[in-house]
Amino acid sequence: MPVIFAYIFVVFIWATTPLAIQWSNSSLDFIAAVTLRLLLALALCVVFMRALRFPLVESKRDWLAFVAGAIGLYPNMLIVYWSAQYLSSGLMAVLLGLYPFAVGFFSLLLLKENVFNPMRIIALFIALLGLAIINLDQIALGSDATYGVLGMASSSLLFALSTVWLKALGGAVNPLRQSTGMLLLASPAFLLTWFFLDGQVPQQIDMKSMLGVAYLAVAGSVMGYTLFFYVLRHCSIASVSLIPLITPVLALSIGAVVAREQVSLLTLAGASSVLLALMLYQNIFGLLFNAITRRRLAGRVPGTVPGTEVSKRVRVADETVPGPVAE
Repeated sequence: MPVIFAYIFVVFIWATTPLAIQWSNSSLDFIAAVTLRLLLALALCVVFMRALRFPLVESKRDWLAFVAGAIGLYPNMLIVYWSAQYLSSGLMAVLLGLYPFAVGFFSLLLLKENVFNPMRIIALFIALLGLAIINLDQIALGSDATYGVLGMASSSLLFALSTVWLKALGGAVNPLRQSTGMLLLASPAFLLTWFFLDGQVPQQIDMKSMLGVAYLAVAGSVMGYTLFFYVLRHCSIASVSLIPLITPVLALSIGAVVAREQVSLLTLAGASSVLLALMLYQNIFGLLFNAITRRRLAGRVPGTVPGTEVSKRVRVADETVPGPVAE
């Protein structure tokens, strides 16, 4: 599959996952919902592995990649499902926008790559300001949503740690084997958590929960994780960290249309601050300025012969535009 198609599918899946999580929690305890999802996903992965005759492990180093990926599931997904009890699906997606900042931190820590410059540091403070505004609004409303906000912020840190650690390992494991391996490691932890903290077999499951669990098992886990690891394997960290910039707008729209979710003006201001910070962090305004400059230069000198100074500047500007392309 072309990387660009995989990238688009990942964006769509990430945008619809928060609402699906809320649906799965409709008649299920959050621990039961996430455990059932991952067990179904593991069963599907095993079927695909057997059908394609893929070995699970090719070297001992694969187990380290499975452990790194499993952190993105446990306790990360448990925190996400717990947070979903207190937040709208759109706000969950916005808070996942903190992920690129966490990726930058762990890239510095694990990869020794300093991605922070003065503009990105300013963007980080704007994002933290947006997070504070959202929390203040939820506290003023007397809502428990502040717990969900802190939970989603913690989830962003864990998922970023998992992503950067996998990138540091080289991403050499086949995406389907990676998904299967990390599910195999994480599923027993979820089962034990369910047994000790819940232990109740659901007596009745409504249609929303069944649809949510089924969608998350197939699209969110099997397809979503496999495609994400495929994108991570072939794209730069910068391109991967653009995904949370795109998904919040889609998630907010889907939540408003499908679930009729409403967001207060103060929370919307906080969410807008986070999205603005993401745009500054990814230098979106600089890229737009470069694109406009290129068009103006091309319009003024339509007959420029390749090799002249103007055409050289245009080509250099073209090369600076990042995107979901293979490294």
